[in-house]
Amino acid sequence: MKLSEFDYTLPKGLVAQYPREKRDSCRLMVLDRRTKTISHKAFRDIVEYFNEGDCLVLNDTKVIPARLFGKRKTGGRAEIFLLEKKNPACEALVRPAARLKKGEMIELESGDLVEILDRGDIGRIVKFNRPIDDILNDAGHIPLPPYIARQDEASDRIDYQTIYAKSGGATAAPTAGLHFTKELLDKVEGKGVRIAYVTLHTSYGTFAPIKEEDVELHKMHKEYFELSKETAEMVGETKKIGGRVFATGTTTTRVLEHCAARGSGFCTLVSAFSGHTDLFIYPPYEFKTVDRLITNFHIPKSTLLLLVSAFAGKDFIVEAYKQAIEGRYRFYSYGDAMLII
Repeated sequence: MKLSEFDYTLPKGLVAQYPREKRDSCRLMVLDRRTKTISHKAFRDIVEYFNEGDCLVLNDTKVIPARLFGKRKTGGRAEIFLLEKKNPACEALVRPAARLKKGEMIELESGDLVEILDRGDIGRIVKFNRPIDDILNDAGHIPLPPYIARQDEASDRIDYQTIYAKSGGATAAPTAGLHFTKELLDKVEGKGVRIAYVTLHTSYGTFAPIKEEDVELHKMHKEYFELSKETAEMVGETKKIGGRVFATGTTTTRVLEHCAARGSGFCTLVSAFSGHTDLFIYPPYEFKTVDRLITNFHIPKSTLLLLVSAFAGKDFIVEAYKQAIEGRYRFYSYGDAMLII
C-alpha cells in the first residue's frame, strides 16, 4: 500500500486556529459504513447514536506544557519540546537541532538551565537543573501543533485539554475528546451507556510523519498506556451483551486494539495492564474490539488518516474528506468531528 494513496489538498483557511466557543457546538460528520451514507450534524447530536448497553471509552491523558523557550550563550533563540517527562534528564526535540552541541547550556525564560546531552532515539537527551514539574509550571508553554500558526495563549491551557483529563504526560491532546462537555457526557450516561477510561500519553509516536512510500515499512514510536481492570471488564461485558464499544480518538482505539491483540475475545483476558504500544493500524487491519469511532479530521499521509481509513474503508474516507472540504468543515486539532458507525 502506497503512502501517496492517502494524500489530499486542504485549503489553508480550513485549518482551525481556535476552538469553537462551545465545545459541543462543532459540526459532526456521520459516516455509516453499512449504507455508505454521510450525514451532517452538530456534535451534541452524537447522543442519538448511543443505545443502552453501549460503552464509551475516553483517553484521560492530560497535556503537559511541554514546549520551553530559551536562549544560547550566543544570544540566539532555542526551543526544547519534551517527548517525555522524566527527572532529571529526558528526551526532547531541540532547535536549532544542528547547532546545539553536547554540553551546551540553554537558559530558559524562567532562568533555569538545561544541558544538551547525547542523541536519543528521536531527539536529544536534555538535563534540567531542578524538578521538571517545577520548570514546566514556571516556563512551559502548551504544545500547540505547528499547523496552528500562532503562539499559545492562556486560554489554550483549558481549550487544549479534555474536560476529563487527569493523568499528566501527553505532549499533544487526544483531540477527538475535546468536543465533550460534562452535560453531554451526562446525557450519554443517562441513556444507560457505560463510560470507561484508558490512558495513552499522546506524543511524537502518534504524529511522526511516515517517511516510507510503502506504508508497511513505517515503524511507530512507542507510547505509554494504561488499561485498568475496570475498563477491561466494562468493555468485555459490553461485547458479551451485544453492546457497541465507542472509541474516542485514534489513541483510545490503539490501546483497546493493542490489548485485544494480547488476549482474545474483546479484552476479556486483559486485566490491569500498562506498558508501551507501537501498534500501527492501516488497511486492511481487522478491528477486534472497537465498533464505533469518534475522531477529528487528520492531516494528509498521517498514521491517523491510515487508521480511520482502515476502520471506514479508504474510498469512503476519500469521499468523506471531499465532502468536508466542499462543505467548509474545520480541520485538525481545534476543528470539527467525525463519527464512524
